[in-house]
Amino acid sequence: MFNWIDRLPVKALLVVAVFFALVPFQPEPHLFEKLRMLFEGSLTRPIDIFDLFMHSLPIVLLAIRLIRIKMYQ
Repeated sequence: MFNWIDRLPVKALLVVAVFFALVPFQPEPHLFEKLRMLFEGSLTRPIDIFDLFMHSLPIVLLAIRLIRIKMYQ
């Protein structure tokens, strides 16, 4: 099931995760804005929920990849 994640290069995944976490750079990165909205309880619009998912997905994939590397070493 996770074979496709095992084939992802960690360095490229790290670059994509950092990039998606920080764009747009001005005025505030979307990921931080959406997390703030989530904790405030104002994350209700579907586009905002999709934005949170899109900007956090590479970080989640990187975490899964690193956990799987640690498990199989």
